[in-house]
Amino acid sequence: MKFISTRGGAPPIGFEQVLLSGPAPDGGLYVPETWPQFTASELAALKGRPYAEIVAAVLAKFADEDWAEQSARVARAVYARFDSPDVAPLVELEPGRYLLELFHGPTLAFKDFALQLVVPLMAEALRRRKERALVLVATSGDTGAAAVAAIANQPSIDLVVLHPLGRISDIQRRQMTTEPSANVHNVAVEGTFDDAQALVKTLFADTAFARAHHLAAVNSINWVRIAAQVAYYMASCLRLGLKPLTFVVPTGNFGDVFAGFVAQKMGAPIARLVVATNSNDILTRAIDTGVYARGQVHATMSPAMDIQVASNFERLIFEAHGRDGATTSKLMAEFAKTGALEFSHAAHEFVRQVFAAASVDEHETLATMTSTFKATHRVVDPHTAVGLAATARLARPEEVVVTLATAHPAKFPDAVAKATGVRPVLPARLKAIVDAPERCTTLPNDAVELKRFIQKI
Repeated sequence: MKFISTRGGAPPIGFEQVLLSGPAPDGGLYVPETWPQFTASELAALKGRPYAEIVAAVLAKFADEDWAEQSARVARAVYARFDSPDVAPLVELEPGRYLLELFHGPTLAFKDFALQLVVPLMAEALRRRKERALVLVATSGDTGAAAVAAIANQPSIDLVVLHPLGRISDIQRRQMTTEPSANVHNVAVEGTFDDAQALVKTLFADTAFARAHHLAAVNSINWVRIAAQVAYYMASCLRLGLKPLTFVVPTGNFGDVFAGFVAQKMGAPIARLVVATNSNDILTRAIDTGVYARGQVHATMSPAMDIQVASNFERLIFEAHGRDGATTSKLMAEFAKTGALEFSHAAHEFVRQVFAAASVDEHETLATMTSTFKATHRVVDPHTAVGLAATARLARPEEVVVTLATAHPAKFPDAVAKATGVRPVLPARLKAIVDAPERCTTLPNDAVELKRFIQKI
């Protein structure tokens, strides 16, 4: 399998290269040259198999044989450490309505499903090459914690993780800043997540700097992260009998829901994908109108979705415009210049055939947390509540709907307590972070200052 850039200006690369890559040299994102398929018999053979085997089967569609074998070994070890024997359990809330719990990993968020797998694979690739890498990652809260947990004490990888100062929960911050490992470096950026993400893109775009410091990415711009997340869509379809499903996905950077699109392209029986955003509604507006236009970032109780520039949306732009790299490059240049781009009519129709979208404000988020607790006695975090609100608004009566529960409620105790009167208990594995000393450097939203910081590592 070869991987190509969404902007059409970079040579194809193989699995090992894409594993260690950030953006393509032309500024685009890597995608498979063609979409691999699961046959009906292959899917049937995966019914009832352990979650790690489903992951291995997905990655085998993208990887060379030796990497497919390595992926299978790593997957068995990684998912054995998750708290649930099902790894990604499905909970039935009412007939035809399910919650997919994606918070049973070490940092209590869906990011663990990919990052705990990708980092050991990166480490193996670096070992083979006798190289060292510096992973540079921006986070709106959960990616950073998962990256820290995966990379801490890795002998061949250093980590610099950027988060927006004061715009993530205390638990999310402490999951990163209390890690004592010398190879982990935390930076609080004076700005929004979009500012932090833009800094990462700027440093990767400086090819001389990126090469000199061996920069690598574990944000969802890394293709292997997307591929790993395909597995829980596949697993859900298998557990529910391979009948058509609608997935509702709380979404900020578009990587999680794009993995659902990939699963559909590979043969999973996915009828629709519903994008659920908070008041930072750039994706809802784009899907509804065909105009992707940056707005002001609003701080909400669901901070992982406080995003107005969704990096992975470029992959959908590429698909919707017939996989035309030149058109995608032109549209992304227009967006960089003006803060807006418009889909062609045909491309917008392509998107609307698969995706629907809803924006959920703070009042509705809180009300959904309250009503869910009263109706089911289940406590959900604000991001999951955004998904459940979108489900209530857009799900059709005849559909079987799976809403993704993307984080453990204990990561957002203040919001949960406000909505339900119940303060969720932090799992034992995280109780130590409450009083542990923090290590973090505050920097302005300035690429030069970030480069200076990295040069001193």
